[in-house]
Amino acid sequence: MSDVKVRFAPSPTGFMHIGNTRTAVFNWLLAQKLGGKFLLRIDDTDVLRSKKEYEDAILDILVWLGLKWDEEARQSARIARYDEVVAKLKAEGRVYACYETAEELEVMRKKLMAQGRPPIYDRGALKLTAEDIKKYEAEGRKPHYRFKLNPGVIEWDDLVRGKIHYDAANLADPVIIREDGSYLYHLPSVIDDFDFKITHIIRGEDHVTNTATQIQMFEALGGKAPQFAHLPLLTGKEGKLSKRLGSLGVRELRAEGVEAMAICSFLAKLGTSEAIEPFYDLQTLAESLDFAKIGRAQPKFDEEELKLFNHKFVRQMPYEKVKSRVDVDESFWNAVRGNLNTVDEVHEWEKICRQEITPLIEDADLTKKAAELLPPEPWDENTYSQWVNEVKNISGKKGKELFHPLRKALTAQENGPELKLLLPLIGRSKAYNRLMGITA
Repeated sequence: MSDVKVRFAPSPTGFMHIGNTRTAVFNWLLAQKLGGKFLLRIDDTDVLRSKKEYEDAILDILVWLGLKWDEEARQSARIARYDEVVAKLKAEGRVYACYETAEELEVMRKKLMAQGRPPIYDRGALKLTAEDIKKYEAEGRKPHYRFKLNPGVIEWDDLVRGKIHYDAANLADPVIIREDGSYLYHLPSVIDDFDFKITHIIRGEDHVTNTATQIQMFEALGGKAPQFAHLPLLTGKEGKLSKRLGSLGVRELRAEGVEAMAICSFLAKLGTSEAIEPFYDLQTLAESLDFAKIGRAQPKFDEEELKLFNHKFVRQMPYEKVKSRVDVDESFWNAVRGNLNTVDEVHEWEKICRQEITPLIEDADLTKKAAELLPPEPWDENTYSQWVNEVKNISGKKGKELFHPLRKALTAQENGPELKLLLPLIGRSKAYNRLMGITA
């Protein structure tokens, strides 16, 4: 086992959607490829919005996807540790109290933007006298706290975006504690990554600016920042971020029969220079991971494309990957899988071939002749063509007027797997009765 360690840090304020699932997949695959560990961190400091049902659902989906974790942590259990670090940073002058209201900050922001200047906090709080603070507190104001950035260039080599650098002078000191004393995302995340020895952080490109400020937080803790990879954000097929995409639930996809490995395969290759092809185990998918092949453009995610890919995935699915979920043997699976959109549809064909159905007779004379011409068993894939050629010669029927009545009598369906594959599965007795119009 290597020293590599990644983390997936969902907030239990909603269900798993396609965006954070993609982040989880990439982190897990990297850990697997490099022989490292995968930490699941529940970011549950938002007490009002965090719910047990969301957390349970997130864990359930991760298990279903096969993204098992080696360790688990939760931020709500680590508040004392955050407080300890903040006390140290306050003493060192890296965390300071601010008394501006949200309205005052908004006025300042608009004024700077009107002047064509970036809306960067002016550090006015550092100029407050003891009397100023006493006056604010007498008014009932409670401070929020900011992390003070040191001057200089912040740079890192991103696994996806290459070399990135920011001048700290162009960044605002981030707020880390709200007026009510609750923590924002920034500092607790860094403390956790530092304490749990996270070596790689893979997340969306919307975190790039956060990364710049968090690198200085790592340094303030006496640590070294992990390696970062910022993935381009998914967009909808129209080329813009859609609300539906942001909330597209994996639970719903699962309920519609989309396979876990189809989701992992699709998300791992979407936006890369590689073709999106089915992978049937996570280890093989992990071995194929290559950050150099991830494009910089925002990939377009289309739910319908995923579902069509799932059809392809199911139709190529080896029996060994599905045998514990179906009550058919390998020959039956191989016969019908080419017409399946979901794995569950195999049960419908099992009923059609092996249980009673009421045949649909549209040409009684033809199907009766066909019944009388059925050869004795045993049957194989060649039986159908030999039999149907004889029916064709005697009836004079051909094309749709020959094949369609036979299919509807034998399966009561308009379409489906090739009859040469189905006929041996149905068997002579059922086939004879169905062709004669008898429920069988």
